Amino acid sequence: MTEHPARLTSATVLPPCPLDTERQALLAALSTGCNLVLSASPGAGKSSRVPLWLLDAPWLEGRNIILLEPRRVAARALARYMASLLGEEVGRTVGLRMRDESHISSDTRIEVVTEGVLTRLLQQNPDLPHTACVLFDEFHERSLTADIGLALCLESQAVLRPDLRILVMSATLDMQAVSHVMGHCPTIQCPGRAYPVEMRHILPPSRQGSIGGSANTFVLWQHMAHLILTLLHEEKGSLLAFLPGAGEIRHVTNLIEDRLPSNVLLCPLYGNLSSDSQDEAIAPAPEGKRKVVLATSIAETSLTIEGVRIVIDAGLARLSRFDPASGLTRLVTERVSLAGANQRAGRAGRTEPGICCRLWPIEEEKGMRAHIRPEILDADLAGLLLQLAAWGTLEPAGMSWLDSPPPAHLAVARQTLELLDALDSAGKLTDTGRRMAELPLAPRTARMLLWGVLHGHGPLACCLAALLEEKDPLIPTTQHGSQGQRPAHQPDCDLGRRIDWLCHALKDKSQRGKACNMGQGTRQRLRRQSLRLARLVRTGATNSAVTTQSDTDSERFFAEALADTQALGMLVAVAWPEQVSMLQPGDSKGSNIGNRPAAVYRMRSGRACLLSQEDPLARQDFLSVAHVDGALPHGRIRLAAPLTKKMVEEIFAQQIIQQDMTYVSESGQLATRRQKKLGSLLLEDTPLPRPKPEQAIEALCAHIRAQGLNCLPWDEQSLQWRARVALLQQLDGDPWPRMDDQALLDGLETWLSQALEGCTSLASIQPSAFQGALCSLLPGHLRRQLENFAPTHWQVPSGAQRPVLYGEEGGPTLDVKLQEMFGCVDTPTIAQGRIPLLLRLNSPAGRPLQVTRDLAHFWRNGYLSVRSEMRGRYPRHPWPEDPLTALATALTKKKLAATGKK
Repeated sequence: MTEHPARLTSATVLPPCPLDTERQALLAALSTGCNLVLSASPGAGKSSRVPLWLLDAPWLEGRNIILLEPRRVAARALARYMASLLGEEVGRTVGLRMRDESHISSDTRIEVVTEGVLTRLLQQNPDLPHTACVLFDEFHERSLTADIGLALCLESQAVLRPDLRILVMSATLDMQAVSHVMGHCPTIQCPGRAYPVEMRHILPPSRQGSIGGSANTFVLWQHMAHLILTLLHEEKGSLLAFLPGAGEIRHVTNLIEDRLPSNVLLCPLYGNLSSDSQDEAIAPAPEGKRKVVLATSIAETSLTIEGVRIVIDAGLARLSRFDPASGLTRLVTERVSLAGANQRAGRAGRTEPGICCRLWPIEEEKGMRAHIRPEILDADLAGLLLQLAAWGTLEPAGMSWLDSPPPAHLAVARQTLELLDALDSAGKLTDTGRRMAELPLAPRTARMLLWGVLHGHGPLACCLAALLEEKDPLIPTTQHGSQGQRPAHQPDCDLGRRIDWLCHALKDKSQRGKACNMGQGTRQRLRRQSLRLARLVRTGATNSAVTTQSDTDSERFFAEALADTQALGMLVAVAWPEQVSMLQPGDSKGSNIGNRPAAVYRMRSGRACLLSQEDPLARQDFLSVAHVDGALPHGRIRLAAPLTKKMVEEIFAQQIIQQDMTYVSESGQLATRRQKKLGSLLLEDTPLPRPKPEQAIEALCAHIRAQGLNCLPWDEQSLQWRARVALLQQLDGDPWPRMDDQALLDGLETWLSQALEGCTSLASIQPSAFQGALCSLLPGHLRRQLENFAPTHWQVPSGAQRPVLYGEEGGPTLDVKLQEMFGCVDTPTIAQGRIPLLLRLNSPAGRPLQVTRDLAHFWRNGYLSVRSEMRGRYPRHPWPEDPLTALATALTKKKLAATGKK
């Protein structure tokens, strides 16, 4: 190991901090054991002091310390602060490594890293040979990066590096849960040095729900703007206001920037700002000046903004939520957790007593979530699964997690990576997947970059990857109204316009920069990232510092990308293959986004999405969609590129299915078409001649299954046959076949095919053929038994054959005139005497007089009253006193006498 100058390791006189009281306990814990959990209040000094204290630890043995910070702005500020405590610049004892920025030298002993740098270091060298200790700062933020890093470090420690120290630090943390994951390691808790903060709850004048609805949020931001101006007039010191996102920051900026006192500087602070703008926001105000910092939750932890003693908290945070059912990620605005609210309030008491104004009623705090919801529970886990596959883990459940990844999210992530050719069907990493995992990009943009380089679109792929890894640089313009400034329409979704903004040599700033939310600072950063990616895929050196190249070479690179924009759609399609979309002209009627008509597109996945018809891309037949907002029922396309049918067929040639489809049309007729489909997208649909017999039968059966058995030509004879067989199946089971709907539908092709031969529609099925098909369900011996056990007719005592009705509510029924049953003592039965017929004994006019299953009981008890009532009404018909000895007949007395019978 290289020995470093003693002056860098024997530090030294540091300003006192509350954590000083725990210094010896902390050093002793890491001297005797490898893992430790440290909980210290904001301002205790954990982020800046602990790494410096460890420089003298004997177990360091010339190796370095890695400090993982979840936020770029905090990482940069912390590295500078620690270096200043040593009287050095960043890059010597204290280094900084993050995407697009690296300050590391041979003297570096503390590396402050972020944004997946730790994960890539572990992938390159799982045993971290040059590292003695890994510190996870602000772990309570529960970022996905931190969870992955801790899981991999614990596995490296268990298998390869038992001497690796791991220290988890946070201000608000469930210490015992973290200690359990880290092998029940020791814990240290230290209070911070916080000045008193006066809490005020100041509600907007209209309390109609501060989160939902543009009108309500507009009131909220007006209220915040008014409160900022009031407090600046009434209180001293600088002010920090927490808002959910950059859009709200810009809106409040518009409301107050022309009304601020002359000695007040207005500074925004959010993740996508340039590093210079972020530094300006957190730097001390010049002498005689005050600051108003409008920040997102980026300012909750690890940052001390000098001079701030007033905090205004809207209580909102903007978070990503991944829906595994749709595969889409959407941004949601939620109430901040109670721990987050307390962190925000603590910003007012870091350097002196302060004030925190909360814009919600105190009663709401009883229902607030105690801690932030871990990102691992709500994120797209494709990146996590790819990194674990590169690590060699096929089953994430076997890793050490504070919160296990949800199985549904992992299942969708696996499907995504298989679609991107990163994993094979067994879940193992492919060669493409390994190259993707080596890139400091999300899986989709990594796949796009590799494909673009392979197919001759490298410069464009690098620029597009840099753009898509950031938030959209184009924002709505604003317009003045009677109540201030409100955002106007969203920008169009054309990625080509973003590439044009990024790649053009900037000459007319008013035209090129006016729609950019972060101006030229962001543009230059994205251009540097594009060039870095180009060098990265050319050299494969993912951990090398960014090198410079001439302006001429750079402009040539961007000019080449700009000249290749016709390939944009193909690049996006490779990265988001399931979001390739096709215009659905017939579905657009009545579709709207807000009050504006929208075109309807259908994705390859089957999901519908909308695009404003005012958008230039709304007339394209095919789109490659990079970003669709999952908040609407049908989703809204935010970023896309045009695509042609030829491109779709070229890119997805192996996945397009061509098949001949025979189906029943809406008119009921058979139709045959040749279709080419990509998932849910119907690329071609051409008619074919008359289908083959087997195709016709298959299509008709499929139609019957979809419509139900009622679409078949049932008549009384076939319905009665079905009911007779069903009765015997109910009595005896096998060998009688089941006659319920599901059984008949399951075996359609077996029993109905013969009747369907030559048919071009269900209407053309002949009733006799249908009856024959039904009868085919019974072999010959069962057909004979059917006639014996469940006869269609019964010979009544009068000698007539009367039909037996099956399927009736009361069972098999015999309708017969009462006089025809004279002389019959017992109720007729079927099924070898097991089923008595339900007799409907009717009047001579056919109206029911008695319904019974016990004929003998009727003769004894009911007949006399019926005779008494009916003989006067039907005097021409016989009504003998003794029905058991009378002649059964359907004739009148006169006709009966004419026959000579008595």
